[in-house]
Amino acid sequence: MLYLKVKRELDELLGCDVVLERPKNREFGHFATPIAFMLAKIERKNPKVLSEEIAEKLRTSPLFEKVETLNGYINLTLSQPLLLWSISSVLDGDFQKEILKKNHSILLEYVSANPTGPLHIGHARGAIYGDTLLRLGKFSGYEIQSEYYINDAGSQISMLGLSILLAGREILNIPVEYPEQYYRGEYISEIAHKAIAQFGSSYFEEENIPHLAEFGKDLMLKEIKENLASVGIEFDSYVSEKSLYDRWEKVLEKLRKHHGIYEKEGKLWLKSTHHKDEKDRVIVRESGEPTYLAGDIIYHEDKFLRPFDHYINIWGADHHGYIARVKSAIEFLGFDSNKLEVLLSQMVKLLKDGMPYKMSKRAGNFILMQDVVEEIGSDALRFVFLSKTPDVGLEFEINDLQKQDSSNPIFYINYANARIHTLIEKSQKSLEEIKSVEISHLDHSLQNLAFLASQVSSVAVGAFEDRSPLKMCDFLKNLAAELHAFYNANKVLGMPNQNEVLKILLSVSMSLEKGMELLGIKAKRKM
Repeated sequence: MLYLKVKRELDELLGCDVVLERPKNREFGHFATPIAFMLAKIERKNPKVLSEEIAEKLRTSPLFEKVETLNGYINLTLSQPLLLWSISSVLDGDFQKEILKKNHSILLEYVSANPTGPLHIGHARGAIYGDTLLRLGKFSGYEIQSEYYINDAGSQISMLGLSILLAGREILNIPVEYPEQYYRGEYISEIAHKAIAQFGSSYFEEENIPHLAEFGKDLMLKEIKENLASVGIEFDSYVSEKSLYDRWEKVLEKLRKHHGIYEKEGKLWLKSTHHKDEKDRVIVRESGEPTYLAGDIIYHEDKFLRPFDHYINIWGADHHGYIARVKSAIEFLGFDSNKLEVLLSQMVKLLKDGMPYKMSKRAGNFILMQDVVEEIGSDALRFVFLSKTPDVGLEFEINDLQKQDSSNPIFYINYANARIHTLIEKSQKSLEEIKSVEISHLDHSLQNLAFLASQVSSVAVGAFEDRSPLKMCDFLKNLAAELHAFYNANKVLGMPNQNEVLKILLSVSMSLEKGMELLGIKAKRKM
């Protein structure tokens, strides 16, 4: 909130959009701005001369204790009253005080895993990334809604029904002829057992494959929702692909009207090369059956008919090739494809004792998200997935996230918070008593802690705008490091200004807890 307040007041004072940066060298102050370089071209002045003119103007502001220039840059040291205001704002718990509500609505779609099996660890990365963006977006003042697109039509659902049929027949000792492709794993047997209990042993005939598929899909979707809830993820809406196919003919008519499709070799093609795709794409096969892309086209028409200003999709990295073809369809449907933003989530590699993590017997050939959650907990899983940008591959060692030392970032941050609350408990002061303490002076180390604690709101806004929850992870690690350094250098209880120090430390705790909350993690006060 401090950054946002300073920036807003500087924008008004100088009448332009002021860029604020953190100097690498703390001796240069709390913030720096290169605004003189930007205005020099407009005013046709030397940046060094202009920086001094601007600095002179800023020196009259009560925001700053010191304003200095260096080679055209302007370095800003905040005033003590402003830092004390920031502490009070943090302790009030109103972290959105300086955040303006945006008149901008966003539909955020993520996970959308096929309901043909349990969630695997790759799904989990996109799920946690999407949920955290949702939290950060809402905090940043956007009207943002989450959606799960259920791929419940097409060949993969038919294959689910066939796989349940085969497993049921095997359980019932009915001769089985296995095809080349079908779903394997104990979870299929589990569904088959439930289907036998529900429908009886005579139900396992080929004509019932569609019903078995629907039965299995519903069970899998229920499990997926439970898995997501276990890491704190819920959706505002679910959209069924199957339910949208009634509109397929109308969508095709729209594409024809805008000259977006043609027939060739008995197939229907999308002219996606007209919009930067490497080749045109089939949307209806010779058999008359729509392709996978057809479902995406109908769904995106449904999305764009809803009154959102922006649409964000989080897809697995293997869907990279779909971006151009889907955007092409959006254009041929008469919408602006620039409103669609696609973020890609790379694969995850897990190690345990330096060896690849064991595949799940239940799933067949991949690692279940729930197995990892049970081993390391939701909080550790969320933090490690957010601690790298999703567009790069992620490898982590399970054992590292079970260590109770500084090498485990989630432990390190929680330990900082717990240290603060242990001090407060030993002081025998209530939180309200500490909040009401008057602070007369902030020395350098306390200034730094107060300043850092006040940055959580601006970090959250920046993390959303850059689509990078990593920024919040780094902020929390840095704030925890500053707290540990201060704690190790000072015996807080018994200091002449003990209660004032506790007030600053409480603001640090509240910032740590808010930052963790925005990552979907509940900070610990006891370890």
